[in-house]
Amino acid sequence: MVKYAPKFIRNRERGGPSDFLKALEISGLTKVYSGFRAVDSISFEVEEGEVFGLLGPNGAGKTTTIKTVVTISRPTSGRVVVFGIDAVERPDAVREMVGYVPQAVSVDGDLTGYENLLIFSKLSYVSKRGRDERIAFALRYMGLEERAGELVKHYSGGMMRRLEIAQALVNRPRLLILDEPSIGLDPASKRQMWSYLKRMNREMGTTVLLTTHDMAEADELCDRIAIMNEGRIAVTGSPSGLKAAIGGDVVSLTLDGDGMQLTGIPEEIGSVVGRDGPVVKIATRDASRAIPKLIQYLHEHGVAVSSVSFDRPSLDDVFLRYAKKTFEEGEGYREARMARRVFARRSR
Repeated sequence: MVKYAPKFIRNRERGGPSDFLKALEISGLTKVYSGFRAVDSISFEVEEGEVFGLLGPNGAGKTTTIKTVVTISRPTSGRVVVFGIDAVERPDAVREMVGYVPQAVSVDGDLTGYENLLIFSKLSYVSKRGRDERIAFALRYMGLEERAGELVKHYSGGMMRRLEIAQALVNRPRLLILDEPSIGLDPASKRQMWSYLKRMNREMGTTVLLTTHDMAEADELCDRIAIMNEGRIAVTGSPSGLKAAIGGDVVSLTLDGDGMQLTGIPEEIGSVVGRDGPVVKIATRDASRAIPKLIQYLHEHGVAVSSVSFDRPSLDDVFLRYAKKTFEEGEGYREARMARRVFARRSR
């Protein structure tokens, strides 16, 4: 157990019930902008000590939801409660318990790692007496202690992301919100980031709420996920449970010509769970038996198949079923990712 672990830490089995207050309770949350419902009466809970993923295509309402939790935006209706405290009635109290790491670069490259954390601690009203101790702990915990005196512009992309999380740790948040935690990172740095987040959750008991475009990341980190679509919650559950609910195997068919119009197949063969351009994904109990029947059915209906493959259901398949589309990276995401890569490249 680390020295500065919060008092609310508990030993838990992943996915087990909590004997404490809910870390986050959202009930009937609605946010309307000029007549447009960005969030439409959603409800979900996050257990204390849990890693919870909020997934959805661009425009689904994820960012709007997060803004209400961190008290940047006021709900049109509904409630947001953080560890028993209403975010509308007591926003200052909620901010003291929440740490937020955005997509965009939030560190200053012309300052050292230590100086970035020092400024952040002052902005967070950390007392002068405990300031240095907290900064030293955050740097050490995120593996940046030896590089604390270097200018951040000489850090790698992964180091900069870890420094941003270290900033949040200075305030010792009970709930840490991460918007695309591994955005712009290479595969090795991404894996390292996952390791730090899992360690933080395990050792410090920090509750984590994250958004991500990376289904592998959600599968690796999250105890549970909620998939949003058009401002509503489509489904909530554990990654393993949601994948099991699809059942059996997932057959991927690449169709030609009129196959683009295929919307359904006989129930005894399987069910269409999503499509991505010419590729149609079909859930079935036994792919080895279903594929010949599928080929025959499509042939009888004049649909040409250029390739066939199958696999066990993945989180991508779950997303396709409930979001009805694949992830499309919006301008904000692409700009943030590019900015991080340019920042890191120019720093070398």
